[in-house]
Amino acid sequence: MITRSAQYALRALVAIASEPQKKHGAQELARLIEAPPNYMGKLLKLLAVSGVLESFRGSGGGFRLARPASEIRLIDIIDPIDRVSRWSSCFLGRGDCTPCEPCPMHNHWKPIRESYIELLQSATLSDLPGAMHELIREGQKA
Repeated sequence: MITRSAQYALRALVAIASEPQKKHGAQELARLIEAPPNYMGKLLKLLAVSGVLESFRGSGGGFRLARPASEIRLIDIIDPIDRVSRWSSCFLGRGDCTPCEPCPMHNHWKPIRESYIELLQSATLSDLPGAMHELIREGQKA
């Protein structure tokens, strides 16, 4: 349900959370999770701008969490990339889909969308204990 970019970001943040005091380089993280190095740098910068990561320049620079993993919700990681908070449009692309004039999928899609966003808002990075190896393995399969 999330894009490959959001998957890369999530895997990178799980890796960063496993050593929260260390400054992690984009190249190092890209190798670890098997992501394109240049793209990883762009994703990490985006997450720094959105307040999820702190960015440090120069020799010994890198990225680390801007706050504890328990305070970083999954939506904080995924939304800057996938913009899931904007998923209010019609499932079938109709511009006039409303509760008063629903499309055929409206009543099916609405609870799924709301449940998914609720999950992303309630789950945190710290809810993924031991997930690093599983997330990396999934990245290697992709």
